[in-house]
Amino acid sequence: MVLVALAGAFGVCILAGLLNGERFSGRSLQAFTFSISIALALAAIFRLLGRRGTAKLFRREALCTIGLSWILSTLVGAIPYLLIVDTCSVADAIFESSSGLTTTGATAFPDFYTFPKSLLFWRSLSQWVGGLGVVVFFVAILSSLGAGAKILFSNESSGTSTDFDHGRIQSGALYLMLYYLGLSLACMIAYRIGGMDWFQAINHAMTTVATGGFSTEPMSMEQFQSPALEWICIVFMALAGTTFMFVIRLIRGRAQELNKNSEITWFYAILAVSSLLLILYLAQLNHRLPNHDSIRTAIFQAVSIMTTTGYSSTNFDTWLPSAKVVLLMLMMIGGCSGSTGGGIKVVRVVIAVRTSLRSIMQSFRPNITKPMRMGGHALSESAIHSVIVFIMLMILIELGSILLIAGVEPTLTFMETFSCVQATLFNIGPGFESLGPAENFHCLHPTTKLFLSLLMILGRLELYAVLVLFWPSIWKQYA
Repeated sequence: MVLVALAGAFGVCILAGLLNGERFSGRSLQAFTFSISIALALAAIFRLLGRRGTAKLFRREALCTIGLSWILSTLVGAIPYLLIVDTCSVADAIFESSSGLTTTGATAFPDFYTFPKSLLFWRSLSQWVGGLGVVVFFVAILSSLGAGAKILFSNESSGTSTDFDHGRIQSGALYLMLYYLGLSLACMIAYRIGGMDWFQAINHAMTTVATGGFSTEPMSMEQFQSPALEWICIVFMALAGTTFMFVIRLIRGRAQELNKNSEITWFYAILAVSSLLLILYLAQLNHRLPNHDSIRTAIFQAVSIMTTTGYSSTNFDTWLPSAKVVLLMLMMIGGCSGSTGGGIKVVRVVIAVRTSLRSIMQSFRPNITKPMRMGGHALSESAIHSVIVFIMLMILIELGSILLIAGVEPTLTFMETFSCVQATLFNIGPGFESLGPAENFHCLHPTTKLFLSLLMILGRLELYAVLVLFWPSIWKQYA
């Protein structure tokens, strides 16, 4: 089913190419036709192999399905790049495909803006499909699994579990898809009114709502030099980084959700504080008081990085080290649960901080019992434990990845090595220095690109659905 959907996406890219003057006999559209054939052939093979399989999907099958689907989709999604781009290597194609489907937004091509319109459209569409797939998968399937997903969708203050328990998963997923489509359409119209042409508006709307960050322009949003477009982008990036079901409830008239969802409060509070800090650091850098441009630039980059979109309205690699530290922290925190944003997620960070403070208090008052609550719901100790374990796993994987890449890429500085892991594992996109917003990942070794592609998938699927695939004893023990 995933492969058939991917074939359908390739078909849309052919239509986009035809509408933009490409000929069906041309190289790019022929490449997409071949990609459709590969996807449908593989779909038929898997369908044939599974014709006698049971229709029931348990935790074991769900983990395997999600992990393998993302890896397989990445490989199939790389085919158009291999067939269309002359200088494209296998590592470049897989990196770009993974970056698209995981909504990361890092690119391995320095001249991507010269691609045929159909291939540019595939870059954007892959992020839009990836963003939608992540939301639906996590809410509809992964809400009963580990990695703190139960906290993200069952115990969080937005009360998402009430929409997906007791046979209401399909209706809840439908609400999500309709909201996602509506938000994409509104963003596209806003961009068109703001000055983009239709092709630019459609592509940027898809990558904004998916918090992906792929652009059709070489300098991202900075290319347009339009304050209006940047403010439009800020609004829709923030909405895409907010818990979708929370916004859906507000639209349906449930205003009481404003008082219940503490994660949303923390999300916008962190954005406000970080934006203020960046405004002050920019004033220090420019040696003048903040003006409209510096305020807009600071807010834009804070929202873009925290929602893990990765757009740039300026080259923030030239900012003060203190400003870069703020951006690195925002990369790690990420967006809200149940959104297209990446990162650790705000709710996990809040729970981890509150757990640490509770532990400090219990160090001198060990007999005190103080239950932790999020949005009116008491959190179980097992749920809190799963959050702490998840964060520790992310940190360990990040540290191990830094050591590995430092060995493969000895010429990279510490900031380059650290930021490239941070940018891919947390699905941000740009890093710093030679991997910054004005640069790309083309200079890296093929092995590094393939490893970073795996990190993107790990980060987007929140570790477990991919990690279990590489742990044979789990499958043997519980066969």
